[in-house]
Amino acid sequence: MFLLLLLCNCFLFLSLLPSVRSSALTTAIAANERLCFYVDADKAGEKIGFYFAVQSGGSFDIDFDVKDPNEKVILDGKSERQGDYVLTANTVGEYSFCFENDMSTLTVKLVDFDIMVESEPRREAPAKPGQVADHTSALEESTFRLNSLLLNIKRTQKYFHTRENRGFSLVRSTQNRLFWYMVMESSGIVGMAVLQVYILQTFFTKTGRRYKV
Repeated sequence: MFLLLLLCNCFLFLSLLPSVRSSALTTAIAANERLCFYVDADKAGEKIGFYFAVQSGGSFDIDFDVKDPNEKVILDGKSERQGDYVLTANTVGEYSFCFENDMSTLTVKLVDFDIMVESEPRREAPAKPGQVADHTSALEESTFRLNSLLLNIKRTQKYFHTRENRGFSLVRSTQNRLFWYMVMESSGIVGMAVLQVYILQTFFTKTGRRYKV
């Protein structure tokens, strides 16, 4: 009997959990390019989570804007390196999330982003509060605490993933600069040696006219 009641509580709580639709992508945005991505809000009041971080390219910054189905800008930013936002879909329809790399002339930006649409159904009162409420309250509290901890872990993973990619990009850029600096330095040393040999040969070579006595 207790096992059956526990299973009923689990099914009841699972029915109360929010449904989530998400898409995590990584895309490369060329110089002077604008890319847009779209999600649908099925009903008003849905929560839309929007996260992005520039992983590599230039100063690790990008322009972005978010528009509702009426083409009204509800969120935008200039030269942002990363962001984590939660929006409320007040209008049913298609929302656009656009990135623009117009501040760069040659640099390609690599952007990691995540768009999540979350529906939170209202909690319905149980048929027999005396039997179900006491068991579901503890289960609900534990599950929501676990959900919060998992979200914190996810954010921490994204943070360290971004730091790792930016550090790798910085190391690779520094390595390329050191390589070309060594090439230029070696070329300068070789050129200076050749010039010195040429000057010495010219200085000790007799180039004057010869006269008979």
